[in-house]
Amino acid sequence: MTNNKLPFAKAICYSGYRDGQSPDNGEFPTYDQVKQDLLILKDDWKSLRLYGSDQHSKTILRVIDNEQLPFDVMLGAYVTAEVCNENCPWGGLYSEEQLHSNKRHNEQQIVELIELANQYPTVISSVSIGNEAAVAWTDHLVPTESLIKYAQQTRSQVTQPVTFCENYVPWLENLRPLADELDVISIHTYPVWEFKSIDEGLAYTIANYQAVKDAYPDKQIIITEAGWATNSNGRGIESHNVNENFQQQYFHELMDWAQEQQVLVYFFEAFDENWKGSPDPLEPEKHWGIYNADRTPKLVMQG
Repeated sequence: MTNNKLPFAKAICYSGYRDGQSPDNGEFPTYDQVKQDLLILKDDWKSLRLYGSDQHSKTILRVIDNEQLPFDVMLGAYVTAEVCNENCPWGGLYSEEQLHSNKRHNEQQIVELIELANQYPTVISSVSIGNEAAVAWTDHLVPTESLIKYAQQTRSQVTQPVTFCENYVPWLENLRPLADELDVISIHTYPVWEFKSIDEGLAYTIANYQAVKDAYPDKQIIITEAGWATNSNGRGIESHNVNENFQQQYFHELMDWAQEQQVLVYFFEAFDENWKGSPDPLEPEKHWGIYNADRTPKLVMQG
């Protein structure tokens, strides 16, 4: 177990699913596809955030190790719903059989997380026991007591700092008991999802960060998701509030602040992912990358 803080680095969220691939259909990016992605990213980024301890992450870790690429990794466990959540607008209701199966899946994800952290101790710099599994609207709600158990289990068996990645709001509410079991608190902040204009974006992100920092003065607080979409059909994000110019502005403002304050920020995200969200091509979930799905750079990466 360790209590080391995570150093500042240029950091980004990476998921390499290309058109026709997704974790849902079991079609994963190949070794060569991942290698191509990492060669695109290696000159601008030092730390990558990965979301699951699955086949895709194992391929990424193998590429980094085999090709001796200059990345470190925050590795996640992708935990799924252990209880129903009636507050989720698009689902969140499951049979008892499904919830039981999910629990077994989560326990196996934690085992895989621990095994990979110990297999790649020089590549994996931190581990996360889950992602957005406590926020009020999540479709994969996990009780705080389960998260505490996963944190304790992981912390006792790895040398890397242990965290949990979540929207900033639950850290101010129901996640306080979990914080004691973590080395680092990781928050997500999305001004555009909360109908903030681009000129309000950075100030709102800083306010989210500071609120959690004030609540946990003795903990390191990092940002593991923050970004600005480049397209939207108007569902959840106003279409006039997203474009490549706005993404470029928010990116540079946020990265400048992070550098100045030495706050570790994982920008969301490297590449557009067309498998996400609804079938609508303007679905905002598909349009957070700083590169398009075909790997061409958006405006922010053309400078």
